[in-house]
Amino acid sequence: MAMAPRALLLLAVGLMVVASASAHGGYGSCPRDGLKVKACVNVLGLLKVNVNQPRDEHCCSLLDGLVGLDAALCLCTNLHANVLGLNLNLPVDLRLILNNCGKVCPTDFQCPHH
Repeated sequence: MAMAPRALLLLAVGLMVVASASAHGGYGSCPRDGLKVKACVNVLGLLKVNVNQPRDEHCCSLLDGLVGLDAALCLCTNLHANVLGLNLNLPVDLRLILNNCGKVCPTDFQCPHH
């Protein structure tokens, strides 16, 4: 139960950072279309990762301008989304996707549970 307050705090801080970045402009924003973010799941080949695989520019371009926690929260939001009435909960390792795009995920980050 100690993880719930910590996860809530992490989510709140992330939302403040995202709100602050969007208010100032010039920063990237998280795509709101979960179908666009599916390209990031394809980076993993549905969890079949090749170590020397080149960056997936389509996926990485969706995360341009987002850093660390913002990029991780963006992926969490979209990978655990409700798309066309279907609840998606894709079990992917966000660190693999973020590392592939040159982003760094906070070491203790976990997607908030919806």
